[in-house]
Amino acid sequence: MSDGLFTETDQRGSVRDEVSSRAWLAAMLDAEAALARACADVGAIPVAAAQVIAMACADVDRFDDKQLGILAVETGNPVVGLVAAIEAAVPDDVTAYVHCGATSQDIIDTAAMLIARRAITALLADLDGCAAAAATLTEQHRDTPMIARTLVQPAVPTTFGLKTALWLHGLTRASRDLHRVQQGLPAQLGGAAGTLEEGFPEAGRGLHAVHAYASRLGLREPQLPWHTLRYPVGELAGALATAAGILGKVALDLVLLSQSEVAELTMADHARSGRSSTMAHKRNPVAAVAARAAAKRAPGLAATLFAAMEQEHERAAGAWQAEWPTLSELLICLGSAAAWLREALSSFDVDEDRMASNLAALGSSATAGNAIALANRALAEYRSTTDEHA
Repeated sequence: MSDGLFTETDQRGSVRDEVSSRAWLAAMLDAEAALARACADVGAIPVAAAQVIAMACADVDRFDDKQLGILAVETGNPVVGLVAAIEAAVPDDVTAYVHCGATSQDIIDTAAMLIARRAITALLADLDGCAAAAATLTEQHRDTPMIARTLVQPAVPTTFGLKTALWLHGLTRASRDLHRVQQGLPAQLGGAAGTLEEGFPEAGRGLHAVHAYASRLGLREPQLPWHTLRYPVGELAGALATAAGILGKVALDLVLLSQSEVAELTMADHARSGRSSTMAHKRNPVAAVAARAAAKRAPGLAATLFAAMEQEHERAAGAWQAEWPTLSELLICLGSAAAWLREALSSFDVDEDRMASNLAALGSSATAGNAIALANRALAEYRSTTDEHA
């Protein structure tokens, strides 16, 4: 992604590097290399030819993503130009084996799954950082009394630890669901129309090639080609959109609790100043606001991916093509929201005296027994999930 006025606010964190143009190119080359080796595994092409193709694909700097993007205007996708570039990089007696048995969609869909897997790994690092911060707050404030608020009005006593336990519960579930989806991302190999005939005319060889292909990429082997049955994209969009909603909810709570009229959270001395261009007295919760802004962009992008699931026959005319930039942008939004929220959770100090004062003004006495028990349940869930993914 290019640098600009909004890059550091809208594309925070490391996910943006995992969905860059060069990252997509690298993923497509990984798919072509794995395809050649898988074809050799099942005897469809010579092993020596597969090795030459894989070596050519390993040198990403040999290929020009910008030039391939220009060539894509003629064909509607960058794979045709990429295949020609790989053919030009190998000896003449090997060119016939490049892209064996595949269609352009096989390479782009597989690359998209590789991109998603790598981006989710980067996203989970920040999401897990958010959960760890929420767990620390929960442990420290299980019995810190404060006012619960319903319809943004004072309601009944609760504890700050229960509030953060709810954040922790949501973040834990989001992490678990994204991890599950990540582990299930499938490769794509079906040939021109999903029949596996091109390159694998012998009965059963194509299915063996799919198994070898997916295994070499570390992706799930699909039951069938999913060229126009876009359940992997839909499941991914759903998990990402849900995570965005959870990140946005936590960010919104941080913003509301830091309002001067509430002041139960205050900007820490080490935090970003959040200064205003016109009001010197203000310290805006920049990180929480930026996290919420990034999260708010996600539902619309997810909706585009859901709308694109309805596709024609064996190859979509427009819906599939709409997925590529949308998926990248959605992953960037989630990565940015998680990175900003991780920073936001360490940007505040908890004002227990203010919480007590606001509660006293309500005229209620604090009862914390059940709140502590509920907070402990969230902590137990978090620890169990953390141990599971360790």
